[in-house]
Amino acid sequence: MKYDLFFKLAKEAGLEEAELYINRSTSLSFQLFHGEVVAYENNDSQNVYARGLINGKAGSASCDSFSKEKCAYLVNEIVGNAKVIENDDPIIIFEGSPRYKKVNNFNKDLFDIPFETKLAKMHELEKEIKAGDPRIVEVQMVAYSESGEETILLNSKGLNLHSKANYFVTYGAAVAAQNGQVKSNYELLLDNDFAKLDAKALARKVVDNTVAELGGEPCDSGKYKTVLAPAVVSSLLKVYVGYASAEEVQKKSSPFEGKVGQKIASSKVTIEDRPLEKAVFARWFDDEGVATSNKPILKNGVLQGYLYNLTTAAKDGVESTANGYRRGGAMGTDCPFLVLKPGKKSQEELFQEIGDGVYITSVQGLHAGLNRQSGNFSLQSTGFLIKDGKKDRALDIVTVSGNLLDLFADVTQVGSDSKTSPSGVSCPSLLIRKLSISGK
Repeated sequence: MKYDLFFKLAKEAGLEEAELYINRSTSLSFQLFHGEVVAYENNDSQNVYARGLINGKAGSASCDSFSKEKCAYLVNEIVGNAKVIENDDPIIIFEGSPRYKKVNNFNKDLFDIPFETKLAKMHELEKEIKAGDPRIVEVQMVAYSESGEETILLNSKGLNLHSKANYFVTYGAAVAAQNGQVKSNYELLLDNDFAKLDAKALARKVVDNTVAELGGEPCDSGKYKTVLAPAVVSSLLKVYVGYASAEEVQKKSSPFEGKVGQKIASSKVTIEDRPLEKAVFARWFDDEGVATSNKPILKNGVLQGYLYNLTTAAKDGVESTANGYRRGGAMGTDCPFLVLKPGKKSQEELFQEIGDGVYITSVQGLHAGLNRQSGNFSLQSTGFLIKDGKKDRALDIVTVSGNLLDLFADVTQVGSDSKTSPSGVSCPSLLIRKLSISGK
């Protein structure tokens, strides 16, 4: 009822249609270093976005809280903006989907756990990392962050949607030294069930990841059969799927333009938008109120279609695919939970299939080293040699270069070792036919 005043004032001001989008977020984060809390934040925030149509023109407004006083401000801003903004893009206030399949990814218990319990778990994680191996010379950081989000979407057509979600991320990083060489690495856990946070198991992964990099040196430059770790695939996949945005296609800035129904990647590659998956990133409606659904973007390498919001869909005369999500105040397209469908082979079996090659575990410099339009990339990387089908010595910093389109076309096997990243991507290791590696 408290939102009715906004719609009453909107109608009195002559708005034919109006929409109110409210996003409330809560966050808790802290870091430990040498047993002391060195950073702590506990925030609550709110973002309010309003849109409306008057005399066939669209206006918008935003603020950081909602109140009776803000209602008048929002309506006045919408009316004022509609008079001066020149934009021919259709703005659609959505009446609602015929059916919604609700998913619940909110765990109330997470917020009820005392801060002292979470802090104690981080102290345990730090202690376990330090004691995990004599070569660990420093626990670089242990960190805990927790996020909760509530979304409310209402409009003058009677739409009234409400969803809540939350999750936590626990992060541990260590430094190892041996024979004058120093290396660092990390591991993280993402979930919304605090009971799944096993400090000893997470510490073991941090330690193993870090000490494994000791003794590394660059390999000879050349083209290698390559296994990419899930974390690397995740970084590249988000950019690759961005080419399926209808907005980019309409701007003629996507290499996927005109490719629907064509084979653009290896037949081993199936990429799905899965907002209704039982995962912390689940969304049962997008930011425009359209009911979401699980759907393939690429199926066995064939592009199934583009990702639309209401505006880009209207331009092409099709229905929205429920991929309308806000980037700040502007409406764009996104996938809340992106899944590269896993295969049946373990990572060890991928190594055996390669015989001799490289295993890339991390890449750096995506912003500067990857051209998002052409797909060309040149990235500093770390990893391991693969010899006789087994992981061998560590690689010191090397440079991996290629093209995203060619990379996904050159996938010969997909692993079964899927991991979910905080960016909302789930993917396994990939075996690539050849990649250029610059070493010594």
